[in-house]
Amino acid sequence: MRGRYSLQAVGSVARKEFIHIYRDWRILVLLLILPPVFTLIFGHAFESTSSSDVPALLVDQDHSALSDMFVREVLKATTFKWKQTATVSGQPDLLKEGVRAALIIPLGWGESLKNGDPVPLPLYLDGADTNTATELKGRVQESLGDFQKQQRDTMIESLPEGVIDLAKKLPIEVRKEFVSSMTQWDVKARVLYNPEERFIDYVVPGVIGIILQLLTVTLTACTIARERESGTLYQLMVTALRRNEIVVGKIIPYLAISIVLILVVMVVAGWHFHVVFHQPVMLGLICLLFLLCSLGLGLLISAFSRTQTQAIQLSVFFLLPVFVLSGAFAPLEQLPQPIRYLAECFPLTHFCRAFRLVNLYRAGFMFYADDLLFLFVGAIATFFGAALLLKRIQE
Repeated sequence: MRGRYSLQAVGSVARKEFIHIYRDWRILVLLLILPPVFTLIFGHAFESTSSSDVPALLVDQDHSALSDMFVREVLKATTFKWKQTATVSGQPDLLKEGVRAALIIPLGWGESLKNGDPVPLPLYLDGADTNTATELKGRVQESLGDFQKQQRDTMIESLPEGVIDLAKKLPIEVRKEFVSSMTQWDVKARVLYNPEERFIDYVVPGVIGIILQLLTVTLTACTIARERESGTLYQLMVTALRRNEIVVGKIIPYLAISIVLILVVMVVAGWHFHVVFHQPVMLGLICLLFLLCSLGLGLLISAFSRTQTQAIQLSVFFLLPVFVLSGAFAPLEQLPQPIRYLAECFPLTHFCRAFRLVNLYRAGFMFYADDLLFLFVGAIATFFGAALLLKRIQE
C-alpha cells in the first residue's frame, strides 16, 4: 500500500501545472512583470504621507508691512503651490479656482496685530479629503506660529532700555513666569520603532501582501475551474490520484513561484526604497504561512466555481473588502469596532500585523503567535475544504 501521499503522483500534477503556466504568456506576464512594477508604483505612492505642491489661493487684502512679511513666510512652505490674487468677492469658490485651499488676509489684519486684538485669518479648505484638509490646516498654523515667534523676538529686541531696567526690578518669580508665558510651550517627542517616520516601512507588508494575494488567489482560483471547464478535471478524478494529491500538486507550482515573487518584491523594496528587513527567518515563516493560506483560499474558490469567470468574480468579491479593511495601509484603529471584528477574519490582516511586529517592533514570538496560528489553521481549513469539494465533484 502506498502512503498518504505519493510524491510521484503529486509531482505529475505539479509538472502539468508548471507546463500550463509556462505555455500561457498572460500568466507569465502577471507573475514576472507585475510584482516589481506594482512594488515600485505602490512604494512611491506610499513613500511619504506629507503633501506637496497642493494648489492653494492666497489673497492679501491688507497690503500692510506685516501682511507682506507673513506672505513671504507662507511662500517658504513646500506644501502649497500658491496662486496669489489681490481681491476675492465673498467666499472663494475652490472648485472654480482649481485649488484645495484658500487663505485670506483681511483688510486691517496688520493693524489688529499692533493694537492687541488680532483678527483670525479666514482659511477655506476642501473637506472632500479629510486627511488632507487637516494636514493643510496644520501647515498654515505652523507658518503662522513661526511668523508670530519672529514678531515676538523683534518686539523684545526693540524694547527701550528703561523697560529692561524696570523689568529687572521685578521679583524673580514674576520674571520667570513672564519668560515662560512668552516662550512657546512644546512637547519633546521621541519616536520609537520607526524613528525616521518613514511611511514606506509601515506599508511594505501591505504592499507585499496585496501583490501576493492578488496573484495567488486570482490565479489559483482559476486552476480547478479551468480543468472543469475544459473537461480534464473529470479525467483526473477517475485516475488513481487522490484528492489530496491533486490539491497539493496544484499548490506546489504557485507556491514555488510565489516564494520567488516574495524575494523579488523584498529586493526591490530594499534596493530602491532602502527598507531594511530584520529577522529574515521569522519573516520567511510568516510569508510562507500567508502564502499557503492564500493559495488554499484560491483553490477553495476554484473548487466551488463551475467556470473561470465565476472564479474570477468570487476572487474579486473576496479581495475588494480585504484590501480596504485589512489594515494594509491604515491602522485598524481607524475602523469602527464592528468592522474590526470582520477585519480579523482576513489572512492579510494577520500577515500585516505579524510582519510589522517582527520588522518594526522586533517583538518576541508571543506577540504574534496568535496571528501565525490563524494563518496555519486557515491554510489547513482551506486545503481540506477544497479536497471535500473535489469529492462532491467526483460523486
